[in-house]
Formats: sequence, C-alpha cells, structure tokens
Amino acid sequence: MRHSHLALFLAPLLLCTAIGSTLAQELNANYDRDPHQPIDQAYTAKILKYTTDKSFLSPLVDYLPASRTIPTPEKVLDDISGAPDMLPYAEDVYKYFRLLEAASPRVKVFTIGHTEEGREMIAAAIADPELLAGAKENDARLAQLADPRTIGSDDTKARALIDKSYPVYYITGTIHSPETGAPTALMEMAYRLAVDDAPYIKFIRSHMIVLITPVVEVDGRDRMVDIYRWHKAHPNEIYPRLVYWGHYVAHDNNRDAMGMTLDLTRNVLDTYLKWHAQVLHDLHESVPFLYDNTVGDGPYNAWVDPTLADEWAELGWNNVAQMQSFGMPGAFTHGDFDTWSPGYLMFLAAMHNGISRLYETFGNGGADTEKRILTPEEYSRTWYRQNPPLPIVNWSQRDNNNYEETALLTTISYFAQHSHHFLENYYAKSKRSVEKPTLEGSAAYVIPPDTAQTNRTVELLKVLARQHVEIQQLTTAATASIPGEKRTDKPKDETFAAGSVVIRMDQPYSRIADALLDHQFWAPDDPQKHPYDDTGWSFTDLFHVKVVRVPDTGILKAAMSPVNDPLSLAGTLTGTGSVVAAANTGQTSLLSLVYKLKGASLQVVEKPFDAGDKHFAAGSLLISGIGDDQLKSALHGLALDAMHLSVTPIVPAHPVTAARVAIMHTWLATQTEGWWRYAFDSAGVPYDYISTQTAAKDDDLRSKYDVIVFAPVSRASATDILDGFPTWNNPLPWQKTDLTPNLGRNDSTPDMRPGLGYEGLAHLKRFVEQGGLLITCEDTAQFAIDTGLAPGVSVAPHSDARVVGTVLNTVFVDGESPVASGYDKSVPVISADGMAFNISNTMGRSGGRILMDPYAERPTGRGTVEDSDEPQGRKIAEPEPLEKQQPWQPRKLNEEQTRNNPLVIPANLRPDVILRFADSKSLLLDGLLDKAGSIAEHAIVVDAHLGNGNVLLFANNPIYRGETIGTYGLVFNAILNHDRLAHPAADTGKR
Repeated sequence: MRHSHLALFLAPLLLCTAIGSTLAQELNANYDRDPHQPIDQAYTAKILKYTTDKSFLSPLVDYLPASRTIPTPEKVLDDISGAPDMLPYAEDVYKYFRLLEAASPRVKVFTIGHTEEGREMIAAAIADPELLAGAKENDARLAQLADPRTIGSDDTKARALIDKSYPVYYITGTIHSPETGAPTALMEMAYRLAVDDAPYIKFIRSHMIVLITPVVEVDGRDRMVDIYRWHKAHPNEIYPRLVYWGHYVAHDNNRDAMGMTLDLTRNVLDTYLKWHAQVLHDLHESVPFLYDNTVGDGPYNAWVDPTLADEWAELGWNNVAQMQSFGMPGAFTHGDFDTWSPGYLMFLAAMHNGISRLYETFGNGGADTEKRILTPEEYSRTWYRQNPPLPIVNWSQRDNNNYEETALLTTISYFAQHSHHFLENYYAKSKRSVEKPTLEGSAAYVIPPDTAQTNRTVELLKVLARQHVEIQQLTTAATASIPGEKRTDKPKDETFAAGSVVIRMDQPYSRIADALLDHQFWAPDDPQKHPYDDTGWSFTDLFHVKVVRVPDTGILKAAMSPVNDPLSLAGTLTGTGSVVAAANTGQTSLLSLVYKLKGASLQVVEKPFDAGDKHFAAGSLLISGIGDDQLKSALHGLALDAMHLSVTPIVPAHPVTAARVAIMHTWLATQTEGWWRYAFDSAGVPYDYISTQTAAKDDDLRSKYDVIVFAPVSRASATDILDGFPTWNNPLPWQKTDLTPNLGRNDSTPDMRPGLGYEGLAHLKRFVEQGGLLITCEDTAQFAIDTGLAPGVSVAPHSDARVVGTVLNTVFVDGESPVASGYDKSVPVISADGMAFNISNTMGRSGGRILMDPYAERPTGRGTVEDSDEPQGRKIAEPEPLEKQQPWQPRKLNEEQTRNNPLVIPANLRPDVILRFADSKSLLLDGLLDKAGSIAEHAIVVDAHLGNGNVLLFANNPIYRGETIGTYGLVFNAILNHDRLAHPAADTGKR
C-alpha cells in the first residue's frame, strides 16, 4: 500500500516537474539580454573572477548592465556584490538602496520600523514609475481582494479588481545573522531590476512590485560584521562566536511568527499587510547549494488553505526546473522540512492568505572563499535531487549571490508572467477565510469572562491584535450549541455572558486565529519521524485561558462590539477602604506591581480569603499607603484588577519588598535565556545581567542579590558550564572597540572562553546556603543536580518517551507552596523532550529514588503480589511492609535505612515536589506523545533546599518564545516569595 500511495503522490509532482521543465524552456528564451544595452565590463569581469566554478553561474547573473546615471553596489562596497573579504554593515546596505532611489524613479525606500536597539529597518519597492505612482490606488484594490466583505464577496467585482491590479512580492534577507550573503545579493538584484532592459526584467517591472527588506535582523547583522572584521584583522586566530544576534534571541527569531514578541517580526508583518503582498519570501543559508523548501515535506500545517499547498508545488518545482535548465547543480525542493509549525517568519504569509516561501542557500558564515567538504547526506542523489551538490567545493560568497539572484529572478519572472492567476488565488483564499464558518468551521472562539484569567486573556488578545485579528465582545448574553467533550457525546447549549470575548472566524485572518487557538495532534506513527520544531503550541493551553471552540454559526448573529485595545478589559480599581487587595491568579504581572508601587506598603497573604463576591487566593497582595491615581495607572499598564476592602482581612500575611534579581548567562549561548530577559523586560521586572564569569569572580553574591535566575543555556552539560570553551587557543573577546563597535552592548568580556569554574560553583553554593534563591531550568537544572546544588533530586530516565515540543497536562502536588499561589489544580506546560525528575530522601551520586533495593513491591517467591514469601522449614516472620510510592514521591525510609546513615537528608532539607505530570491517559494536550508511561506522574517542578536557601528546578521551560504565558506565574511567584520557600529547622517536611 505504501508503494501505491507513493506512486499517487509522485505522479502529480512528476507532472509538475515536466510542466516546469517545459515552462523553463519557454521562459529561457525571454532571459536573453537586450543587445543594445551596454555591459559594465569591469564589474562583469569580477563576477567571473569571484565565481569558483562556471556551473555556479547562469545567464541571468554572468554580466551586469551598465548605466551612466545609476550606481552599482561597487559605489558603496568598493567592490562588487559577493566579493571576498568584505561584508557591509546594514547602514551601508541602506546607503546603497537610497542611492538607487535618488538615481532611479523605479526605486522607492521606506522605513518600516526599528529594532529593540533602535536600528532602522527598511523596505525598497522596485517597479516601473507608473506602478509606483499608482501604488496607493493599487493597494486599495488589493485591500478589497484581501477582505472580500468590502465587496460583498462578489466575484464579478473581484474579477474587475484583479484585472486592474498588480501583485506585490516581498523578499526578506538575513534574519539569521551568520547567514551573510543575502544583503549583497539583494543590492545587486535591486540594481538589475532597476537598470536591466532584458525583456523578462522589463516584464517584471511592468507587472509587479518587488518589495525588498535586505536585512531583517539588523542588530545581529552589525554584530556579525564586527566579528568578521575582527577575523580579518586576526587572520590566524580563532574568532569569537556570534553569541548575541538580536537583543534577545538568536536563531529563534525565526520562531516568533506565533508569539509576535520581537520588533523585527511585527515590522515585517505590518509591512506585508500594509502593502497587501501576495508572497513573503525569506532567504536563509544552511544547505548546499540551493534548497527551495517551499514544497517541504509532511505533515503540512492543518489550518492553511488547500490552494496554498498547490501554489507551493507550482512555484517550488518550477523554480527548481528553471535552475536545472541552467545546469546549476544542487538546486532542489521537497527535502525533509515538515511544514507543520506556523512559527517561521515566512509563515506570516501562509497564515494571512498569502504564499510563504524560503530558500536555504549555501554560505560560509562570512565572505571568505573556503574549501567545503560535504557529508554523504548533503551530496547524495535522490528522487527529488537528481543533480546534487558537488561533494567537495571551493565556495565563495559570489557563488552564494549567483544562486540567490538566479533563483529569485526566475521565480519572480514566473510570478509576473502568471500574476493574474496568483491574484485570483489571493482573492479565493481570502474569501474562503471569510466563509470559514460555513465551510470547514469553526464559527468562532469564545472566551467567557473570568476575573481569574483576565490578565492572561489580555496577553492572548495582544498577540491576536498583533496578528491583525479582529476581536469582538458580546454586549448581551448569547447561547450557542457546542460539541460534547467526547465524539460520542451529544452537543449541548452553552450561554456566554455579556462581556465574553469573541474571535469570529468570518474575517480575513481567521486562519491564524484558528491555528493558535485550536489544538494540535501529531500521530506517533506519522511517516515524518523527525519533526523540525515544536509539534504542539495551542495558545488556549499555553496561556492557560478557557477558550471555547464554537461551530454553531448562530453565535455570529449575537450582538457584539469591537475590542480595539485589549488593555481596556482590565485595570479596574473598585470599592472603598484604606486597604487594596490584588488577587493572585497566576498572572504575569503581579510581581511587576511590587516594583511599580515604590513607597507603598505591600503584604502577601498566606491564606485565602473572600471579600464580597471576590475570592483572593494565598499569595494575593494587600496594598496601602498609595494614592488611587498612581495605583490606577499601574494597574492599567499591567492589566491587573484590584479592589478596595472595607475591612482588612484577618489572615496571616507578611511584608514583601522588591527582590534584587540577577539573570545569569554563560558565554556558550544566550538564545534561550534571551526569552527570559524579554519576559522580565516586558513585565517590568528589573534585573542585573551577569555572566558565569561574574559569579566566578564575586564571592559575596548574596550581598547583592536575593534571586539568581539561571535560565536554560541550550543542551549544555555541567562540564560545559563549568569549563566553558577550551583554552588552548587564543582569547575570544566580546567587547566594544573601534574595530567592533557593536559588541558588548548586553554584556562584555575580554575572553569568552572561561566558564563558571569550580570557584564560581562554590560562590553559587554559598549564595544559596546564605538564603538566596537559584532558579534553574532544563539543562541548568541538570547542572544544579550534577554539581550537588539540589540534594535529593535526579533526572528521571525518559529516553524511550517521544516528546517533541509537546504541550502536556500537569497536577499540582504542593498547592500550598508559594510557587503555586493563584493556580488551581493544574496548568499546561510545554516540554521539549519529556524531561522529568525523581526525588529521594537520601544523597547519592545519581540522586536515585531507592537505596540499592531492586524490589519495589516484594521479592520473588510464593503467592501473589499481595502475599509474603514463606521460606520452608521455619516459622513465618512477617517483613516490614513495603509502601508503594507514586512516581513523584521519594521512597520512604525505615529505621534500618536511617540508622547511622550520613546520606539521609534532614527532613527540613528534603526536596518538595510542586508540580508533576498528569497520568498517561490525560497527559497529552497538544502535539506528539508516544510511550508516555516513562514520564507520566513524574515531578517537573521541584523546590530543593540547600543551607538556608533554595534551588528551584524546572524540567519544563516556563518562559519560552513568548508563548507560555500560563507558566510565567510560577517563576514570578517564586521571586515574590523568595524568602518564604525554606523550611524551618524543626519542620517535618510537610507544609
């Protein structure tokens, strides 16, 4: 059966290839140069000189047309695009585009926003002057096609608009900073589009607007150029790694298309939608020689319009056929990249009725010409790569530019030739998005009003608003039919109160809302065995918000009004009295309030209480000594509600002050901890940013900090963290100098190589023993375990469980822990690989749960599992009962095991399990889970005790990609109560 399915799958692809080859032959005739246009002979000679193999050239890029008035890239670069030993800063790239704009009426340059560090992002529009002059009117027409409601979904009107309109093709480069070729390739391609009079170029200019953002990650680009300059100034030395790309994250900047946290993502989406572009084409460099992963592999995202899959195949296979017609080796599509996650930058188009595309071109991480030795997997010939890359190649940045420009020029030529077809598809996809409730469903997602989740709801709605999703709110109650909990259950009616938030699916961008709010399931036996990224991401779960999927179209008839500002849903101050209470409901910003309200008196209640019709959980704040105006302002900005109390509650409470926090990073990698910095900055929680080298030098960390956050490094071992990089080579500086003016902004060091070291480990240990709180996660939790900072905790074996970025269910074990304040019985978490903990009452090298006793229930012998063995020839002697422990519990110790045993951990220092995985049947919420038994019910959040302080360990990542808002509160609760986690010396271990 698999062979027959494969044949059915290959047949249309082979047909597409055949059609693509025919089209390539037809279009190749149009790639002829204009015989009357002069050639820039000097520039052309350098193209040929810097290209390392003639097969790496095409007739599209083996020359450059000359112009008397329009400068080539050489004007700014002092050499041609793709020249060796030269990388331009973003400012130089922009300078060239603005020179083009000044010299040619076919180029217009726009500022589209700025980065977190204030650097400009631009877009250049290139087309005939008539098209650029009419861009505003064209955009108005495209806007109507993008929102068919404006024309009553009238196909006749749409056809008239399509006939008058021309498409916009948006190309973005260098989101990944070490992938350095795109800016110069796009500079030269812009020149070709503005100057070349070849018939195919003239056709492109007269039938579409090409929009170019040459540098997406501008902060990282400038740092990468600094690194390259250092490398060229020290040619015989190892050069520093690009440890910081953007201000917060590195490679994950291409995983932000769901959470929309980064400025670059918001700027690109706003630009794409402002121009109502049809394509977003992102340029990368990691695969030889050019991988057009437009086609990709299964499983495809379940929420994309089916026409998009056809467009991927049409464009991808045609593009490769064109490259093959030029004899350029190593150009292919399909590959093994699954197109499941909508987190990639290009997917902004896929989720907004456009076409997402991506190239992976070969690159050297700089402008050096290098001998490259490929792996067999890279140069193997397979059914989708009949002309594979060469196994050994001398590769230059000019080679990279040749491939990128050739592929782009051929594909935009094809797009221009078929612009009417793609505009028809654009309208059809938009129309189906609006018709979604009556086609595949659902009709809407409804968020009932619930004060306990208002803060997290606001955060969720902020994300949807950044995605340009329309948000409504019921003005009166509405009843709709919803499905039962199980497939076999009958539908039931549910009444949604006035004030419920409604995300209607009859809107243009319903697909992104549907993809974020729905659930995901990846079958364990899916043919794709290597998911490229997370398999689950439901924001309904990760934001810990009750969201109801409503298929009943009747909900769309209910009275509702737009929500233009999600912050308007929270930030109220009600009641009268001298004391104000702010409930702890697991919000992201309760801790922030402590830092905002300087001069106020704040207390944390240790027991729950009720006031009027409102419930205040343990961990809620009591506030006094501050005026209402200042308090209202703080509450509004933090999306928190509060209430004046007529009577001060009679419950235990303790004063709280703003904790002194440090976030500690290594010099190995900073990406994953960057998401933590983003969360703290967004929440308004101040911190010092220190490195492990800082901790190694400071023997009195406790005098400066109450909390040190050691966020994940990224698969680092304890040895990696302690030792850092090998020191047998030269120092690796990360500092601001005249040569490297963009380094050292977040942190700096004269040498990145040294790690924490054993002296630094001793300083961390002393910090905790003196009453500090160390927060660890994933690999840093493993580090804490391996180095003795978390007595009684070990990592549970989980290699047979299959978890790949999966959203899993949990159960709170210690609901009275301050870390759990405001939460109910469970909270969804995302797990990278199923990591979990075992707990023991004794010390041991592995922190095992048992004392060398293999018998969990009883030894081998007569009877059933409930019986005792009866040795023959003597009287029966009953053994000490073996109590069964749950997977999250430590094995209880009897008198024999505790007698004169120095490894027994004192009761007040034994670790506390705060949160565990749910049982196997209820563990999976979203994504891929197989063989759940090895991790089910195991601990995932543990509070370990060391001296007078605590080490908090997370097996899940509670602060991840701006997506896990529901678990931010666990971290912020711990910081709020940093001095309340230790047990008194006489404590029995129970709270």
